[in-house]
Amino acid sequence: MDSSASPDRHHDYQDIEKNIISEQDHSKGGWTAAIFIIFVEMAERFSYYGMSGNLITYLTNELKEPIPVAVKDVNTWTGVSALLPLLGAFIADSYLGRFTTILVSSIIYCLGMGLLTVTVSVIPLHLRKAMFFVALYILSVGLAGHKPCAQTFAADQFSEDSPEERKAKSSFFNWWYMGIIVAGSVAVLVVIYIQDNVSWAAGFGIMTGSILVALIIFLLGIKKYRKQEPLGSPFTKVAQVFVAAVRKQHTKVTTGDSSGVYFRDDTSPQRPLSSVHTNQFRFLDKAMVIDDLDASSETRNPWRLCSLNQVEQVKLLLRLLPIWFCCLMFAVVQSFVQTFFTKQGSSMIRSIGSFQIPQASLLIFVGLTIIVFIPIYDRLFVPIARKFTGHHSGITMLQRIGTGLLISVIIMIVAAMVEARRLKIIRDHNLMDNLKAIVPMRVWWLVPQYVISGLSDVFAFVGIQELFYDQMPEAMRSLGAAFYLSVTGVGNFISSGIITLVQVISSKYGEKWISDNINRGHLDYFYWVIAALSILNLCIYVWIAKGFVYKKN
Repeated sequence: MDSSASPDRHHDYQDIEKNIISEQDHSKGGWTAAIFIIFVEMAERFSYYGMSGNLITYLTNELKEPIPVAVKDVNTWTGVSALLPLLGAFIADSYLGRFTTILVSSIIYCLGMGLLTVTVSVIPLHLRKAMFFVALYILSVGLAGHKPCAQTFAADQFSEDSPEERKAKSSFFNWWYMGIIVAGSVAVLVVIYIQDNVSWAAGFGIMTGSILVALIIFLLGIKKYRKQEPLGSPFTKVAQVFVAAVRKQHTKVTTGDSSGVYFRDDTSPQRPLSSVHTNQFRFLDKAMVIDDLDASSETRNPWRLCSLNQVEQVKLLLRLLPIWFCCLMFAVVQSFVQTFFTKQGSSMIRSIGSFQIPQASLLIFVGLTIIVFIPIYDRLFVPIARKFTGHHSGITMLQRIGTGLLISVIIMIVAAMVEARRLKIIRDHNLMDNLKAIVPMRVWWLVPQYVISGLSDVFAFVGIQELFYDQMPEAMRSLGAAFYLSVTGVGNFISSGIITLVQVISSKYGEKWISDNINRGHLDYFYWVIAALSILNLCIYVWIAKGFVYKKN
């Protein structure tokens, strides 16, 4: 053995050891910073689920709205709250940055919750409905900045340059979702019970207090956060690529010759070129071709010439759009959990001895399912699947989403069968026109559809979150979170549209399937229609997913 090589080798081992320790320290640091942000998100979810979980009850029982109107009001508010984050993401990425956007939106959210508390307690009844909806949509404005930035800002705390932190980030999405479900489950158990048995004012007051406490905790971690400055409007960069491609539509693109292609990335000159050229959407490649006019110009016109990175980033967006469309039907199915499922439960036996279960508290079974299955998925399923697939996440993000879409079909099938049984019992006991009567059927019959709904969330919702973070360009990740959230928003609007269409069509052939009297309606037929649409959607998704090309890092 050459002894002279030993000291060098010893230094090499020391360097390797230092690198490993450094990566582990960074990973721990990422988790430490992320935990502060998780507290804010948990408080926001606690108040959101305390509100949305029982909103249908408040609208029908307190504001005396008919069931179809109340369902549409819930869907509209949920839809607006999920679409406004597109604007919030644009402001965060273009002007304020994620940290400042979270801070400002949390303050607005606190104001909205405070106004709701005042509205349900001291505002006179004849003014209450108008003020209630004003406060409700102030919450939507607060959600607009918070929802697209909180998760993205937390994920930003893990560096992509470290293999250790990349693994931690993949696991983070599972635990992030579990955290917010824990918060939502506590809200369903505690807040909704207080709303139904103590007062609405007390319930809203607790939610307001939780947001204030979380805001203070968020500020305590201010020195630990990795903050990214706003990188400019993502919409402008996307528009530039399309405009440049159209202006050069007659320019020839020579494959294999890169001499006439613009590679430099002016938006981030300090970083190496991160994108690899792909062959999809080749019509956009013309945006990065240097023609005679570009070559003779001293300065680059961004509306005529775009970099390879910029073009490939737009391709990433286009690849995600078909997946986004296929996820809308999943959101339609999930919208029924807080509306029709809740109203079904209100007509059934909900007593355990002398204790009466609030109908909206059945949502706890969604949360419990997620709380149980997230650790199983992360700690048991992923390591086992990884041995067979070799994929660091066990299965791909698209496979995970597809599994969730399949499970959502099962939700509707089970829900249709249970509702058919409920309606049969109603007919057998001649209760069709007695809306105040309790159907002699235990509410536990609804539990399977809640449990299956939670299982579909574990696969689909978490998969959608990770996909729209991982596959988005770095400068557009707040926008990616907003796109993920907009699935719920657009899905709720589609749900309202389907309800209206079914009402119109079914009324021409007898009783409306969906009416204020759910005992005379046919929700079971409606659920079968949704199941059929979900199967068709799943087939389209599988076809699209087979041709999907993941981002090359």
